[in-house]
Amino acid sequence: MTGTNGTPTPDAPLAGLRVLDLATLFAGPLAATMLGDFGAEVIKIEHPSKPDPSRGHGPSKNGVGLWWKLLGRNKRAITLNLSRPGGRATLLRLAATADVIIENFRPGTLEKWDLGWEELSAANPRLVLTRVTGFGQFGPYAHRPGFGTLAEAMSGFASITGEPDAPPTLPPFGLADSIAALATAYAVMTALAARDRTGEGQVVDMAIIEPILTVLGPQPLWYDQLGYVQERTGNRSANNAPRNTYRTADGTWVAVSTSAQSVAERVMRLVGRPELIDEPWFATGAGRAAHADVLDTAVGTWIAARTRTDVLAAFEKAEAAIAPVQDVRDVLADPQYQALDTVTTVDDPELGPIRMQNVLFRLSATPGAIRWAGRPHGADTETVLTELGLTPADLAALRTEGAL
Repeated sequence: MTGTNGTPTPDAPLAGLRVLDLATLFAGPLAATMLGDFGAEVIKIEHPSKPDPSRGHGPSKNGVGLWWKLLGRNKRAITLNLSRPGGRATLLRLAATADVIIENFRPGTLEKWDLGWEELSAANPRLVLTRVTGFGQFGPYAHRPGFGTLAEAMSGFASITGEPDAPPTLPPFGLADSIAALATAYAVMTALAARDRTGEGQVVDMAIIEPILTVLGPQPLWYDQLGYVQERTGNRSANNAPRNTYRTADGTWVAVSTSAQSVAERVMRLVGRPELIDEPWFATGAGRAAHADVLDTAVGTWIAARTRTDVLAAFEKAEAAIAPVQDVRDVLADPQYQALDTVTTVDDPELGPIRMQNVLFRLSATPGAIRWAGRPHGADTETVLTELGLTPADLAALRTEGAL
């Protein structure tokens, strides 16, 4: 799906869609990456002297931020200072050519620069303005600084994560941001589908605190109808057992799941405790969960006497659900991930061949593609703005003004 100049071929599923990525850290930019992976032309717009902080997040190699190589892939990188008159005027010119803008400034920031919905929609009535913030565009928290960590705490995720006698646990990665990115990409496509019918764009208001609450399941419904508050249960589940991580004889770990009754029965037969299947409580997931100590002891003792290789082979033969607990080294060597090309190799001008996660899903007729990894700060400014019709004199004037 890659043209000779690195641009999407015409049959890429989102070819012809132009996205302006004004966002930083991490939900908005990741949503733009997902659109770019399937052929959208994504133009990353960064401040001339304050680039997207993700360029400096985490480890770097030879002074090049590695996270940016993933987050910035399939994007052309330009600089523009939106608070300067020339920067504002140039963004409006770009907006007139775009289908989508993704931004994550605090509510009111674009309006302060006279770049709110009124001005942007006047420049392009078909534009979809996607606003990604911690708390949404209105409400008592709207103007607070918002990050994914706060969403992980506020949503109830942290309160149910961890051992019962341990503190609430936050994830060691951008969970809420990543979920919001998925939701944002979906919201953009939904707004574009509506535009196909109405001919008009609209505003998407994405609050990072909301998508993570959706994926937490029916907790509000449980509380509303039953007064039930889910508590921390560690690796165990209130809905089925055995469900836990277990240590093998060679010091590795495996995870077992028995969401289906038939699988739970297979596990008990495998570990030599078929009599437990006849217990009245074993017939339901909740009943098994109430006797998790008994079931964990049975499964854990059997697994502890065998190597991981033997455990995995036995579970597979028994058609019981199990997976090794893997770190990134194991992931890269895993034959299933290798078969799917989940982590693929990309040639990068700065770093050479680099490995990163592939596009999110496979389409049989119009697959996505990684056309290039994240580009240097402002690498495409002159090219993109010259395509827009700006002359060398225009570019020089913008530089003098501090807009580029």
